[in-house]
Amino acid sequence: MTRVRVQSFTLSLDGYAAGPDQDLDHPLGVCGTELHRWLLPTRTFQQHLFGKDEGSTGIDDDFAARGFEHVGAWILGRNMFGPVRGAWPDLNWQGWWGDNPPYHVPVFVLTHHARPDLAMAGGTTFHFVTGGIHEALDRAREAAAGRDVRIGGGVNTLRQYLREGLIDELHLAISPVLLGRGEALFEGLDLRALGYACVESVASANATHVILRRQGQVVGP
Repeated sequence: MTRVRVQSFTLSLDGYAAGPDQDLDHPLGVCGTELHRWLLPTRTFQQHLFGKDEGSTGIDDDFAARGFEHVGAWILGRNMFGPVRGAWPDLNWQGWWGDNPPYHVPVFVLTHHARPDLAMAGGTTFHFVTGGIHEALDRAREAAAGRDVRIGGGVNTLRQYLREGLIDELHLAISPVLLGRGEALFEGLDLRALGYACVESVASANATHVILRRQGQVVGP
């Protein structure tokens, strides 16, 4: 059964998922990288981003590794693919990750501006969807072929899917960092009214990991 889930999405103590003033030099906003101190050293991150057989293990790595299990497709907001706004000035920008992105499955990028599919090394193909969140999800479900669809962000994308009750499960890593301002994930959202409840909470030295699940959702493949 295909589930729609969010994994390893990090929030500051004051509820921000990215810092202010995002640009090419600060893709996570000013001070945004501080959020991910729990993730960056993990074996999972080092393997998927850099191809290194090294890194820390334990609670943080266990949660990071879950994010790649049973995933058949991803959905990303445009900012997660690149910093450009408006019409694509050219097709030279191919993402933040180099020639071999960490996804290795089809990725559906939400955008208002059409662009041809982009096939990359390792089995990642970016599909640029102009028809909105429902079209992207329908296409991602089909591509996942029974596996899960993972929504990678950013904040605006998650908020749209949450409002529609389309996310079955969220893993949030709450980092012991205060950003003060930036992009707030839950502002104006009533998760309890939307049917979400906390079903798991585990703390490491670097983050508190919580799992939120919509009531009545099936666990596992």
